[in-house]
Amino acid sequence: MNKTYTNLSIERHQHTLQITLHNPPAHTWTEDSLAALAGLVNDLQEDRDIYALVITGAGAKFFSAGADLKLFADGDQAVARRMAQRFGEAFEALAGFRGVTIAAINGYAMGGGLECALACDIRIAEEHAHMALPEASVGLLPCAGGTQNLARLVGEGWAKRMILCGERIGAAQALAIGLVEEVVPSGQGLGCALALAAKVARQSPASVAACKALIQAGRTLPAQHNLALERERFVSLFDTEDQKEGVQAFLDKREASWKNG
Repeated sequence: MNKTYTNLSIERHQHTLQITLHNPPAHTWTEDSLAALAGLVNDLQEDRDIYALVITGAGAKFFSAGADLKLFADGDQAVARRMAQRFGEAFEALAGFRGVTIAAINGYAMGGGLECALACDIRIAEEHAHMALPEASVGLLPCAGGTQNLARLVGEGWAKRMILCGERIGAAQALAIGLVEEVVPSGQGLGCALALAAKVARQSPASVAACKALIQAGRTLPAQHNLALERERFVSLFDTEDQKEGVQAFLDKREASWKNG
């Protein structure tokens, strides 16, 4: 990819794109970097050769500390509204990516930093990482999906402890309550995330996209609706080249060569 994206560096690993947050020292989000993330994800929707995204922070201390509170110091509602919109657009685009998204949480993930990870499909935390949604301690609230995504992952009780009581948790506690799926030694988060993303390339991209949409539909639609939709999506995959390739590769005892179509 030849384009540049504000405060984001990108690196391709076969079918995986690594996105590294880079706005030292704490990789805080700005209006431009949020717009850049939304633009990048939308661009990647058109790149049928990218099956997975891995997001991490540069260095060993911060994944992201969220928004720079200096933006809100003067109480300007127009700024607040614009930033809330940008956060929503960026992380909703991330959540809606057709492939698999993995957050490699390599340090502090606070506020909008944690909300970025919550928008991903899978979260891997390094053992020294700390996570919090501390917005209420400064008279604000998580406006980028935090109240919804955290409660969905960890349940209402722990979501209220973290948001209403301002509890900060470490990686081990995050694993115990289901906020992250894996904890790895410091320095190994990115490698683990890339290895997991590489497994996605063994799956049919069309199947992954359909399965992800069905899983996420369960957040808002009743099971009876989704069970019928699941059967419809199963049949619709027979319109794809990859369905034929996948079955034939299995019968031939070889690796499938996906066409993503």
